[in-house]
Amino acid sequence: MSDNCLFCKIAKGEIPSKKVYEDEDFFAFHDINPAAPVHLLLIPKRHVVSMQDIGPQDTQWLGRMMALAPRLAHDNGCTPGPDGGFRLVVNTGVEGGQEIAHLHFHIIGGPRPWDKRAAPAA
Repeated sequence: MSDNCLFCKIAKGEIPSKKVYEDEDFFAFHDINPAAPVHLLLIPKRHVVSMQDIGPQDTQWLGRMMALAPRLAHDNGCTPGPDGGFRLVVNTGVEGGQEIAHLHFHIIGGPRPWDKRAAPAA
């Protein structure tokens, strides 16, 4: 972990968060500025700046992180199956929209109020 990284400090409990999951390798919490009814951030506890720093040596832990995302989405309110789902977003680098220099997955989902299929019948 890095002493100067916001997400490392969150994973260490130095900065409060609304935690939804933690194990030896990963930490997940609610985004403070959600873009949808479900908006989680999933981070590795080990400090990795971005996807640009991933290499062949990272396939095992990154695969576990990818496999964890659907479970966290479902456990936190995303509807499973073809009528539900979620988005997994990984911004990489400044030009890719990354704001915090620590690899993180945005898990985004839940009902889409602008989607006419989800609107209640009048």
